[in-house]
Amino acid sequence: MTHSPTVMSVPVPQGLRARCSEATCRVVSNTPVNGEYRLLVLDAPPEVLDCQPGQFFQLLCPAPENEHPFLRRPMSIYGYDRRAGRLEFLYKVTGAGTRGLATLRTGDAFNVLGPLGHGFSMPDTWQNLMLVARGVGLATLAPLARLAHEKGRKLTAICSARRADLAMSVALFESFGAEVIVVHDEDASSTPEALRPLIEARIAQGTVDAFYTCGSARLLRLLQTLATTHGIPGEVAMEQQMACGLGMCQACVRSFRVGGEVIQRRVCREGPVFPISEAME
Repeated sequence: MTHSPTVMSVPVPQGLRARCSEATCRVVSNTPVNGEYRLLVLDAPPEVLDCQPGQFFQLLCPAPENEHPFLRRPMSIYGYDRRAGRLEFLYKVTGAGTRGLATLRTGDAFNVLGPLGHGFSMPDTWQNLMLVARGVGLATLAPLARLAHEKGRKLTAICSARRADLAMSVALFESFGAEVIVVHDEDASSTPEALRPLIEARIAQGTVDAFYTCGSARLLRLLQTLATTHGIPGEVAMEQQMACGLGMCQACVRSFRVGGEVIQRRVCREGPVFPISEAME
């Protein structure tokens, strides 16, 4: 499908990016992937495909019947392909905005603003990566896994969910050569008490140089403890309600611990990716 995008350059605050873009994309597909999540695939222009893993977009969701979502919805990137002109979002229908997303059909026009924020880093010394996430947080780590595979890094992906059949991105991570470990609530394998010895066994084997996580406060706390104990660095993509997504409205300010003091940062501008050691609940 070809697209005829309407693209407008939008200046953003200094220190984020030189610019982002507002574009009208076309819906390629919008299909369920399991009982809770849907995958939205867009035909997108090059201006919005200069992306980095961990960045996000502000989506102008259509209004579902008898509902009127006022603000754009922030959503992390699940996939992007500059050559194919594709942009992908994995989402769970939970409110008016995502109910509006679920009404999109093939060929519909859809307005997006982005990419926004600072994404993940991957220093050369981080050769053995452990990805630990839950639910839709796994979607945020999918582009990171693809990049790690392209760079020849070794991957371990711990995919947490309420039930085994709801674990996201398992086949995708496996296609990138990752060792995939599915844990879930039904057999209590997803608890921090169960995960800690599993992760520490791999640390003892020397197969963990860095942690990446998103989507669970208890997983973040566990990784912070392990990172401190074993001297392992890492990054977390923070989830936060946003309004503008550009750093101007101050709606997404959170506290971070840096150098022994607590400071305030905007998740949309200074993040959404931060060092694991600095994140606070």
